Amino acid sequence: MSTTFKGYNKEQLQDIFIAMATSRRMDEKMLTLLRQGKSFFHIGAAGHEGAQLACAMNMNPGVDWVYPYYRDQTLVLGLGMAVEDFFLGFLAKRDDPSSGGRQLPQHYGKKDLNILSQSSSTGTQFLQAVGTALAVRKAGEDALVYVSSGEGTTSQGEFHEAMNWASREKLPVLFHIEDNGYAISVPKASQMTGGSVYDMVAGYLNLNRFETDGTDFFSAYETFDNAITHIRAGNGPALVVSNVVRLFPHSSSDDHRKYRDSEELAEEQKRDPLEKFRKLCEDNGIINSEEFQTLWEQVIHSVDAAAEKTLAAPYPDKSEALTHIIDETPVVVASTEAGTVGDDIVIVDAINHALHEEMAFNDKMIIYGQDVADGKGGVFSATRGLSTSFGTDRVFNSPLAEASIIGTAVGAAMAGLKPVVEIQFGDYIWTAMMQIRNELATIRYRSNNAFSAAMVMRVPVGGYIHGGLCHSQSIEGFFMHLPGIHIAYPSNAADAKGLLKYACRIDDPVLFLEHKGLYRQGFAKRPEPDEDYLLPFGQASVVREGRDITIVTYGMMVHKSLEAAKQLEKSHAAEIEVIDLRTLSPLDKVTIGKSLQKTSRVVVVYEDTFTAGPGAEIAAIIAEEFFELLDGPVLRVAAKDSPVPFNWDLEDVVLPQTEDVRRAVERLLEY
Repeated sequence: MSTTFKGYNKEQLQDIFIAMATSRRMDEKMLTLLRQGKSFFHIGAAGHEGAQLACAMNMNPGVDWVYPYYRDQTLVLGLGMAVEDFFLGFLAKRDDPSSGGRQLPQHYGKKDLNILSQSSSTGTQFLQAVGTALAVRKAGEDALVYVSSGEGTTSQGEFHEAMNWASREKLPVLFHIEDNGYAISVPKASQMTGGSVYDMVAGYLNLNRFETDGTDFFSAYETFDNAITHIRAGNGPALVVSNVVRLFPHSSSDDHRKYRDSEELAEEQKRDPLEKFRKLCEDNGIINSEEFQTLWEQVIHSVDAAAEKTLAAPYPDKSEALTHIIDETPVVVASTEAGTVGDDIVIVDAINHALHEEMAFNDKMIIYGQDVADGKGGVFSATRGLSTSFGTDRVFNSPLAEASIIGTAVGAAMAGLKPVVEIQFGDYIWTAMMQIRNELATIRYRSNNAFSAAMVMRVPVGGYIHGGLCHSQSIEGFFMHLPGIHIAYPSNAADAKGLLKYACRIDDPVLFLEHKGLYRQGFAKRPEPDEDYLLPFGQASVVREGRDITIVTYGMMVHKSLEAAKQLEKSHAAEIEVIDLRTLSPLDKVTIGKSLQKTSRVVVVYEDTFTAGPGAEIAAIIAEEFFELLDGPVLRVAAKDSPVPFNWDLEDVVLPQTEDVRRAVERLLEY
């Protein structure tokens, strides 16, 4: 009897089989528990085990970074996740290391293994992996970044955006595409021209491509050895396409017999990686069938014992349901008053100065976006001088792709950098919405506080500049729906500087909205606060004292409200109090309540559309929490429910004007 096979001794081969068999048995046991009503969802790795284990055995656990997808059970098992960890997640137990029971099963994450928290979104992980690779390079780490998906996900645009960025920068990213022929029920032939991911990505320069039989552990191991050696040598990213089989339905919610005939399923079973491994070892006289049976029985015993143990583990306490949405230990600021002040500056200069100061303060801060580097320095000049002062490794232009900008920033932030990125116009942020809504906003919550993505998204917004439909949008109403993201919206230069510097210090994502129409306005000028000035979120400012009516507003509307208040003081001797919210999330309800104790009447003024805009939510809060203080209805002044037209006369009709505010206050004065 031979003692080695393909360079492995008998003990090593037994260990390989045990690892693959453990994953298979976990799938079987989870499906049993699901049928018993112990859990409600499962998505398996059966048929993918050989390729995944081969890859894991070539990686450096805890040093390399990992973005697995939902079918990567054997990979993360091979990297060091314990069997109990999987069942804690499957059963939604308190000590589930991936999410504390907050996510569906098979959504892996473990901080000490650099397995980054995974969401259910398909394809978003690729750009995040690129961002983490940027952080790895900046830190000088001898590490690679693994990211995977099935072949169906390569139809997503963000996959190609990631391939483009990683190839252009020669980043240490291992793209693993596990091709089992089906995206749920859609066959590969319906997914791509030619039916080959390997051929499809041939045009990416600096990308080394590999294709392997993922059902053959030995073939897959050699392929991953070559691919990872290429990456670690500094030669850029590599793509490995593993041709595998999906032996179970897509998930426990699927029945693949509806779209795969019995002959096809029988052929798939013949390519089972466990059976192929077993046969090779038996045929070459390394491990006999009786020994394999003994190993399988050992696996059944160990997996079932782990499952039984976790069945008795505690569930999360209900009191934990609303924890870890945002950082619960924010930056403490001793005073919100500037120690010293300088000359009057406009908002765009205040933003530029804040960025300069924070870049000097934090060497982990990076700035990028479209056109942000010198000599352009941003289309509004907000980032001028930064790449000259701090170098193009810290301040650089990105591809013209908003999802790329946000997605890579998420990955860089999770790996320890502080990205401050610019979306050139708020009107074009929508291609990044998946990255913002399903990824960025949920990272802290879905990882049960194991991971965070502290980054700032600077976004010019708003109208009054004759920008037409796609350069005039107010976007804040959409983003107020997203727990986990702060929203700052300054109306003057001093606030802009203090809020932006605070945004750069906290351990949470921030949407920092900058009104284009205020960038250089003289009425938004203020004396410049010193470099130590930080303005915490959730602290509104009473910019005009009054006793008759309260106006609650923010951004450009602060100035139109102040104009209306001055007119009403002359025409009606009315004392109008104006509150500048400064941030929309968190919202300062305390200042609103104190004002209503004096005035008992309120108008909410905002530039977003009237229906379902931010003012609708603010009005609802006022009606619910301060109803007994009110002596009249809560009125709203907002943009019409219309796109913003280019023609300046039509634009005036659509966007709220000083006269609109004045008329609303006059109406309320009658109560």
